[in-house]
Amino acid sequence: MAKKRPLILVTNDDGITAPGIRALIEVMNTIGDVYVVAPDAPQSAMGHAITINDTLYCNKLKVTKDEPQQEYSCSGTPVDCVKLAVNEILKRKPDLCVSGVNHGSNSSINVIYSGTMSAAVEAGTLGIPSIGFSLLDYSLEADFEPAKKYIKLLVNQCIENGLPKGVVLNVNIPKLSAKEIKGVKVCRQANAHWEEKFDKRTNPLGRDYYWLTGEFVNNDKGEDTDEWALANGFVSVVPVQFDLTAHHAIKDINTWELS
Repeated sequence: MAKKRPLILVTNDDGITAPGIRALIEVMNTIGDVYVVAPDAPQSAMGHAITINDTLYCNKLKVTKDEPQQEYSCSGTPVDCVKLAVNEILKRKPDLCVSGVNHGSNSSINVIYSGTMSAAVEAGTLGIPSIGFSLLDYSLEADFEPAKKYIKLLVNQCIENGLPKGVVLNVNIPKLSAKEIKGVKVCRQANAHWEEKFDKRTNPLGRDYYWLTGEFVNNDKGEDTDEWALANGFVSVVPVQFDLTAHHAIKDINTWELS
């Protein structure tokens, strides 16, 4: 008896026509039955935003006519896409959700801003094993071929072994050729931050406006971090939990005079 193919939900934050999601769909079609529900326009850095004060639209379409996946574009955020997919579009809960491949890094502190990872986290909260994939190349001409091998490897391992309860994977892939990538490192999120600046300007009507700029600063010298792995030619895999409780702080907070 043939093994049943898994049902896979694919989403992203760069939009349904972005090259990264098209590469991810291609790989997923070799593994399972694929449904794509993704934003109809770029939704980068939306974090875990959801639409509550506006209507949502979802349209069935076919971006790539010669591939078997079912595709829907959504007017909302990446998290909206997951919610709509699970509650309205798919006939059953998917066996796996994959998000990406994002154009650009979602390592370290970037994970909390990322629409790519928020979509994966949302699926995780619904009990769906989930992985967010990112390539360290912002270009629309980015080469996703070297990443495909590792995407397929990690997805197959996830399907075979499952994930710990309450955990999703944040996978970042260096901008290197297939020969240059050294392998995979399971690691922790580096303790890094953005030193942010606002470029203040004035429009022709005299109104001030701002462009957010900044510099990424990694002060974490550990060799067990995602930043170290990526800088040294490895694919980084960080297990991310969506229980944000700082369990180690409960004891200290309980020493306060709270009565």
